[in-house]
Amino acid sequence: MKKYMPETFGVMLDLSRNAVMSIPSFKEYLTYLKRMGYNCVYFYNEDCYEIPEEPYFGYLRGRYSIAEMKELDTFAAALGIEIIPCIQTLAHLRSFSRWNQAPFEINDTLLIDDERTYELVERMIKTVSECFRTRRIHIGMDEAHELGRGKHLTKYGYEDRLQMMKRHLEKVNAIVEKYGCHAIVWSDMFIKTWAKAYVKLGDFGVQTVPQEAIESVPKGVELVYWDYYSTSKEHYLNTLKTHQQFNNEIWFAGGVWCWRSLAPSNTYSIATMVPAIEACREAKIKHVVMTMWGDNGCECSRYATLPALLYLAEYMRGNTDEEKIKAKFKRIFGYDFDAFMMLDKLDIIHPELKGPERASRTVLFTDLFSGICDPCVKEGQGAEYARLAEQLKAHAKKTKKWGYMFDCYAKMAAVFATKYELGVKTREAYKAGDKAELLRLAKEDYTLLYKQLQDFLPAFRKQWYTENKTYGFDCQEIRVGGVIARVDSCKRRLLDYCAGKIERIEELEEELLPLRGENFAVPVYDYDEIATASTLWGQQ
Repeated sequence: MKKYMPETFGVMLDLSRNAVMSIPSFKEYLTYLKRMGYNCVYFYNEDCYEIPEEPYFGYLRGRYSIAEMKELDTFAAALGIEIIPCIQTLAHLRSFSRWNQAPFEINDTLLIDDERTYELVERMIKTVSECFRTRRIHIGMDEAHELGRGKHLTKYGYEDRLQMMKRHLEKVNAIVEKYGCHAIVWSDMFIKTWAKAYVKLGDFGVQTVPQEAIESVPKGVELVYWDYYSTSKEHYLNTLKTHQQFNNEIWFAGGVWCWRSLAPSNTYSIATMVPAIEACREAKIKHVVMTMWGDNGCECSRYATLPALLYLAEYMRGNTDEEKIKAKFKRIFGYDFDAFMMLDKLDIIHPELKGPERASRTVLFTDLFSGICDPCVKEGQGAEYARLAEQLKAHAKKTKKWGYMFDCYAKMAAVFATKYELGVKTREAYKAGDKAELLRLAKEDYTLLYKQLQDFLPAFRKQWYTENKTYGFDCQEIRVGGVIARVDSCKRRLLDYCAGKIERIEELEEELLPLRGENFAVPVYDYDEIATASTLWGQQ
């Protein structure tokens, strides 16, 4: 395989979905990235950084202070790594929106054309331009799907979204240039205006970009094409060639999957990014970055993705010898590549499926009585989780450095071994009128699960506190604590039912329906859609 090393080869760390990396952990990660061959880090941050004039920005969220950002930048520079602040200047600001400190169009999207919006944006850009020595600032602007559909529509009437994006980008870019920097922006909002199926764009060949779209992006602004979903080189190559019609430098942002899950998807990351790298090589893309998002809680350890990160770095260099890659992994990280790859199994329920199932959230958070995700249960998988738990437990004892992580995942697998099929077994016994079996489940399985969850939570807490600031784990304690409370509650109701104290269990009377009307294997990933059919958020 021919060596291909772009000028910029980086990793994007999501620091805004609760898991804000601690300074020691961040520095350690930078050191590992350097040893693997990366020379850039996207410092993705929506609101978890200090802006002196904005006290509510990152309030109670573990925001990085100005001193901390400068410290990280100095450390990275000494390693030869460029930290590029990757902020949001349009959408993805939901956490900040709750404090009513800026005008919002709707949900997480700022109200463009409002003076206060640009005052806030300038403070963002001023802060990061002073904290990081790079002269590149990624200004975000992706997935602003509500643009022009809320307060702006009410105040000014309907306007073409592309024109709104163009005007806003011009204003923000002028601010960036004011501080001696140049802007990078996600490309999707400039593509989606005319290509409805953005993610699948490359499947339809190279598209002709309308001149209006090309002119909507100032020449000095760099465009980032992001895509993490295909195993086809042609798909990526076609979409890259579509992007290259713009008069702008093009980046490619792939994905090392660690989001929407408690576990990594290294196998799928490699499967999707190898063809992406091949496409970037052929298209002569100079800048490539691997994103590591943290959607809906950022539960997955960032260190669990190290196998994919190293594999892709080696593939860039033309090294496709897996034994050499595994040997290098052990030299750098002091433990076995294959042991880390075992962590993927926490997410895999149906091996015959090709995508990243990310099943761990559904297993942990599906309610034992309501069972929203129980139609996805595959008989016998609980035993697979039990074997995995023992294997991971053994690894936790073998490595001092990574013991805390393997211990956390081993205890998670033990929970899964008991919980995965428990809701289905409970419903079947109830439907059959088998009180003896219900009593056995309550006294044995529910009791065991309660203890396993109590063992898992402190191990999860240790993993979080080892890698991140303490902020954000309150969310995980609320979630896992809720599961613990529900296990206890369900057990008590089963005992009451078996003792004749209650006549029926209402949730178990209902027939479960296919998720979203179809027989998906694992179709939902967000906690609030898994845990309950009731309302977890406030209604207006």
